[in-house]
Amino acid sequence: MLAMWVKVRVKPGARERFLKAIEVDALGSERDEPGCMRFNVLQDGQDQNVYYFYEVYRDEAALEAHRAAPHYAVWRAAADSLDGAPEATRCQTVFPAAAGYWERKSS
Repeated sequence: MLAMWVKVRVKPGARERFLKAIEVDALGSERDEPGCMRFNVLQDGQDQNVYYFYEVYRDEAALEAHRAAPHYAVWRAAADSLDGAPEATRCQTVFPAAAGYWERKSS
């Protein structure tokens, strides 16, 4: 599994616009992308203008499919709400190790 930890700083006056756009992307990613196992958005506990994304994708192809999705375009259109470039770190998942853990649960 390919995981990403992304840190962004949001311009204070653009927070609501940013939150609307990243919500569209995060929810659309988990709902519509079979290769997206997780997309969490977290707010820093000390700085309300700093956010983190924790994303898990089945593989590189799933990440590329994410970047081609319509909800990703909504997020990219709001990139001017950021104060600087996103800081992304790519990771490999270690625990949970079982591939089945990351599979989507059907409702």
